[in-house]
Amino acid sequence: MADFAASNAVPTLRAIVLDCPDPLELSRFYARILDWPPDPAPREDWVSIAGDGGRVSFQKIENYQPPTWPTGERPQMMHLDLGVTDLAAAHERVVELGARPVDLSNDTFNVYADPIGHPFCLCACS
Repeated sequence: MADFAASNAVPTLRAIVLDCPDPLELSRFYARILDWPPDPAPREDWVSIAGDGGRVSFQKIENYQPPTWPTGERPQMMHLDLGVTDLAAAHERVVELGARPVDLSNDTFNVYADPIGHPFCLCACS
């Protein structure tokens, strides 16, 4: 087996991309949650935000249908885990910004849906 780790063949994570009906609107939601600046050159079909920890991009999809997670015909394909140190304060903040609580039954993380239904977690996990 070739030693790919020593070559330029090993990829690096460039961005997480979320499908959505309105990339600009969803990027604004996540920019506020993450306290990242908005995309300086957004397009109608593609918007990216970046800050400490990486980049999230938003891609326009016609006839977008949100996940029906945790059950149903359209399960989640992925979700974002966002680290926090104060789960209660972070909960209040994301709900004020438009997140919908989905599961608040755990002591170390909460599950939410963004304004168009993508699940994400606030994690105060060690």
